[in-house]
Amino acid sequence: MHNVFLSHNNIISSLGFDSQAVIDQLAQEVSGLQLINEPKILSRSFYSSIIPEKKLQKAYSELETTQAHTRLERMLLVSLHKTLQNSKLELTDRVGLIVSTTKGNIDVLEENSSFPKERAYLDTLGEQLKLHFGFKTDPIVLSNACVSGVLAIAVAKRLIRQNRFDHVFVVAGDLVTKFIISGFNSFQALSEVPCRPYCRTRSGINIGEVATSVLVTKDKSVLVDEAVTILGEASCNDANHISGPSRTGEGLYRSVISALKEARLSAQDIDYISAHGTATMFNDEMESIAFNRAGLGDTPLNSLKGYFGHTLGASGLLETIIGMHSLHRNTLIASKGFQELGVSKPLNIIEKTTTKKMTTFLKTASGFGGSNTSAVFRSVSTT
Repeated sequence: MHNVFLSHNNIISSLGFDSQAVIDQLAQEVSGLQLINEPKILSRSFYSSIIPEKKLQKAYSELETTQAHTRLERMLLVSLHKTLQNSKLELTDRVGLIVSTTKGNIDVLEENSSFPKERAYLDTLGEQLKLHFGFKTDPIVLSNACVSGVLAIAVAKRLIRQNRFDHVFVVAGDLVTKFIISGFNSFQALSEVPCRPYCRTRSGINIGEVATSVLVTKDKSVLVDEAVTILGEASCNDANHISGPSRTGEGLYRSVISALKEARLSAQDIDYISAHGTATMFNDEMESIAFNRAGLGDTPLNSLKGYFGHTLGASGLLETIIGMHSLHRNTLIASKGFQELGVSKPLNIIEKTTTKKMTTFLKTASGFGGSNTSAVFRSVSTT
C-alpha cells in the first residue's frame, strides 16, 4: 500500500501571500484579525481577517488570464498557481483536483454582483479552475460544512490509495460575505472582540477568509522539507443537530479513535493537537469532552482561530498546512487569546509559542450537521 504525503503548499491570507511568510507571522504571534467597519456586510463593526483586495488583484494580474473571475476564484487561482508552479508536475490524467469550500461563490447572489447567479453553482467553481490551469480530469468539489478542508485531504489520500491518481492538488477557500456574517450573527455567535478559543471569557466566533492549496502525492521525489505522511484519517457524523454538536463529543471522539487506529498509534504518540476551537460555548466544550475521552487531555493543543478567525471550509486545510510547518520548525504555536480555561474537562492549551521536538500531530475539525473529521500526520523525515 502506497504511503501518501502532503508536499508543496501555499497560503493566501491577511497575514501574507506565501506559506513561509504566514508561518513567520504566527511564530511572532501576530494576528490577522482586525476591526472591520463595512455596513454592506453588517450594520455594526466586527472582527475578521480579510484578504486585502489591492494585494489580491496585483497577484491575480500576474496570472495573465483573459477571463473574468469572482473574488473567490481569484483567491483560489493565486494560491493554486504557486503550488502548481513549484511542484513542476505535468497535468496528465493521473493528476486530480479537489476544491474544498463551504459556500463557494455565494457573493454572486448579492444584488450588486456583475456575475450571473449560475456562477454560484459549486461545479462551476471547479470548472473555472480546471479551465484556467488545464487539468485533464474533472474536479471534485467537496462541501461538507467546516470539515471540508480536512476531509478533502482524506479523500485525496483514498483516491491515490485506490490508484485513481498519482497526485491530487487540493485547494480550499471561503469568503467573508453578508450572507455568512449575517448567518452567524443570527445565531448570536459573533464575538465583538477577537475570539478566545477555550477561554473562560470567550464570547463567540470571528469569521475570516483565506485561500490555501497543497499537493497530495505518493511520489517521494517531489517532497518539500516540511512534507508529512498521512498516517490515518476518519470521519464520523454524530447526527445531533443541524448546527449544534453532540454534547458528549461522540462524533469527534469516534473519528479520533478511528484515525489513531488506522495510523497504528496511541494517544501517547501524538505530540500536539491542531484543534477546531471556534470559541463558541458548545464547540469548545464538546472538544474538551471528546479529547479527554480519547486520552488526549494532557496533549499540547492549539486553535488558530485567534489568528485568522474561522475560515469555514478552508480552515482544516489551512491549519493542516500550518501543522506541517510546525513539525518542520519544531514549534508549538500559541493558541492566541487564551487566558484561563473555560471548559469542563482539562486541556493542555499552548499559551506561549515554544520550541519542542515533534514528529506527529493530530488535526481535527467539526462542523454543522454533526460532521467530524480527524487526521494524523507524521514528519516524512521520521517515517
